[in-house]
Amino acid sequence: METPISPPPQPLEEEDAGTTDTTPPTVGRGIGPDEIDDITTESTAFAHAEPSQDDSGPPKIDSEKEILHEKVTKQIIKEGRGQTPTKFATCFLHYRAWVEKTLHKFEDTWQEQRPIELIIGKEKKQMAGLGVGAASMRSGERALLRVGWELGYGEEGSFSFPNVPPLADLLYEVELIGFDEVKEGKARSDMTVEERIGAADRRKMDGNALFKEEKLEEAMQQYEMAIAYMGDDFMFQLFGKFRDMALAVKNPCHLNMAACLIKLTRYEEAIGQCSIVLTEDENNVKALFRRGKARAELGQTDAAREDFEKAKKIAPQDKAIARELRLIAEHEKAVYQKQKELYKGIFGPRPEPKPKRSWPLRFWQWLVSIFYYLLRFRKQKAE
Repeated sequence: METPISPPPQPLEEEDAGTTDTTPPTVGRGIGPDEIDDITTESTAFAHAEPSQDDSGPPKIDSEKEILHEKVTKQIIKEGRGQTPTKFATCFLHYRAWVEKTLHKFEDTWQEQRPIELIIGKEKKQMAGLGVGAASMRSGERALLRVGWELGYGEEGSFSFPNVPPLADLLYEVELIGFDEVKEGKARSDMTVEERIGAADRRKMDGNALFKEEKLEEAMQQYEMAIAYMGDDFMFQLFGKFRDMALAVKNPCHLNMAACLIKLTRYEEAIGQCSIVLTEDENNVKALFRRGKARAELGQTDAAREDFEKAKKIAPQDKAIARELRLIAEHEKAVYQKQKELYKGIFGPRPEPKPKRSWPLRFWQWLVSIFYYLLRFRKQKAE
């Protein structure tokens, strides 16, 4: 890899998607450049068709089957927008892949949170069928592809990772996150460090603009493409100022993804995005706060409190953090009272304790009972 020595063409400063004004932040209003208060779920009303769950197999859909190639068919799960990519366009994809015959899932980029890059017309041999499908898709489109073995892993299959048997027809659930045309850029592997960071930063800025327009799905697509430029292989090679520059773009994209996901009530995914940031920066207050919010929404009260308390140690004066801790305390108190009433209804009121009688009284009662018994005995004998 060529090591650049010149600075990037423009500063890459953190700009979180939650920023809604240009007023300098003050203690208690939020954490960092954005407003934490913007991340709410009470008034959220966004529809989203989520990918099928990991273990449920390929999605079952009724849409019309389109023949793209003799060995490739497509069924649309969710419509996209705009144009389809042209030859040599750089596409960013998420997909799950199964062997059609056994339904063995051998790859899942959603689970790994790593979208892949695919250049139309320059795909690896085993991804030729995937390339045919991607070339027919629009940004944001999700589809089910059936790919014959000839355009997949071929006659020999793969005995490494992924593990695919010989002559295996494949099923792909694919989402085209977005694409760059040839005139806009080039393959990541051909870019210098500054070019990759600059391309990612432009995507981040586009995502922020879409976030402010409440176009959350489109914003997340831009953030995911930005993150794709900052892949693990790339980050592993960076150190010093170049790594700091890359993280200054990558981490805000993960945090902004989390902000979108919280608004879309996709809390598990939001937790994952925040956790990625915390592996790089364990004291990132925004990541702690947003992960705490998502955990609280899922009812993971202890874990949420732990995140908020750690964030409070770092930003002790922040009112948003204090408010969340107060809400957790109030929630736990309400739950306790509810359980107390429930148990009271089940077992009823506690019986009043019977007063203990003294031994002289018990002795006197015993004598009376003996006397009564003797009287009855004598009366019966007389009769």
